[in-house]
Amino acid sequence: MDRANADSQATRAALNHSQIIDFTTTGRRTGQPRRIEIFLHHDGDRLFITGMPRADRTRDWIHNIEADPHVVIHLKQSVVADVPATARVVTDPDERRPLIEAAARHWRRTDVPEMLRHSPLIVLTVEDAASTTGDGSA
Repeated sequence: MDRANADSQATRAALNHSQIIDFTTTGRRTGQPRRIEIFLHHDGDRLFITGMPRADRTRDWIHNIEADPHVVIHLKQSVVADVPATARVVTDPDERRPLIEAAARHWRRTDVPEMLRHSPLIVLTVEDAASTTGDGSA
């Protein structure tokens, strides 16, 4: 197996584990990259990001994704790689429920109704994992 193929397989395997990542969106007003640290969830065949419930405002990263869904997942634990992806904000209650429940189980939270109402939620579609880099550059 060649090095690029091994790196690609390692990246795919790393994406299949919930973990802390860095996440870059494009600022909706500035057009500049905006990088945050956040928790990536893996549930079945879906990658998603959610957050603690906040009724008072929508997170900037949600606004950024609504303006430009192209993002980068920066793996930084078992594998160091930048993974291009497309994000989709999830608002449908039936689609939200199983993902929010999975996050709540992981975090041992019992406030699922509050999370369903007020937690941000995006689903990520990873672009070709073979185009990822392991040196921190996209």
